[in-house]
Amino acid sequence: MKAYRPHSGWKSKLHEIIYEADTPAGKLFDIVLFFLIIVSVILVMLESIEEVDQKYHRLLLTLEWCITIFFSLEYIARLISIKKPWKYVFSFYGIIDFLSTIPLYLSYILAGSQVLLAVRAFRLLRVFRILKLVKFIGEASQLQSALKASRTKIAVFIYVVLILSVILGTLMYLIEGDEAGFTSIPRSIYWTIVTLTTVGYGDIAPQTPLGQFLATVIMILGYGIIAVPTGIVTAEFSRNGNKGKEGSNVVHVNTQACPNCSAEGHRDDATHCYNCGHPL
Repeated sequence: MKAYRPHSGWKSKLHEIIYEADTPAGKLFDIVLFFLIIVSVILVMLESIEEVDQKYHRLLLTLEWCITIFFSLEYIARLISIKKPWKYVFSFYGIIDFLSTIPLYLSYILAGSQVLLAVRAFRLLRVFRILKLVKFIGEASQLQSALKASRTKIAVFIYVVLILSVILGTLMYLIEGDEAGFTSIPRSIYWTIVTLTTVGYGDIAPQTPLGQFLATVIMILGYGIIAVPTGIVTAEFSRNGNKGKEGSNVVHVNTQACPNCSAEGHRDDATHCYNCGHPL
């Protein structure tokens, strides 16, 4: 249920449409935005294909200008609909919005800046902001909590893997040597990580029986290592889910964003921002 809004006006309505997703207008805006982001990324990909770009350059450029103008207007609308625009400008998504919009303009002002046009693919990161739709917000919160609770275990695990890679890489360097392509310890560590992650480029391969035996051990070890981070996150995700089912004090949040400080994640029954106290 939407919290009561004591303020009104066109800026308030604009803020509700752009920054929130639990209203019909907000959902429609996010759906249109999602569609344009996908189209924009497809255009960037097509422009990188020389044959396609030569044949449809004018059409691709026209479509890209239309999308860029829309995103430019959206960026301006986000600035004027909040009381502290600089908070949005220097936020993560504010920087992404700016970087993904400005390259097309720069390509007509600065010579050699056409290479920056590929930066427009950064718009794909904006999908994560759009996924704050009500049907996703609960699952996203659980996943975020699981990742946060697992970060220490995962960090220790990665540290152990790095130590193991250094030790095994050094052993392979001593066993194989320059003749098999293990010309240095860093290159041997690179081979170990590639093998341990089951990627296996094949640019370096052990030649001696002892080296091949050690490689076999590393390959088998790799299958077990891949499953560890997944198991850690899954266990935390399951634990958080069970807490939510057992506990009766589960807090439901919506996509309301404070028009003053842009804080998100407010309770359904909230009337004021938890961060700055501004009326919602």
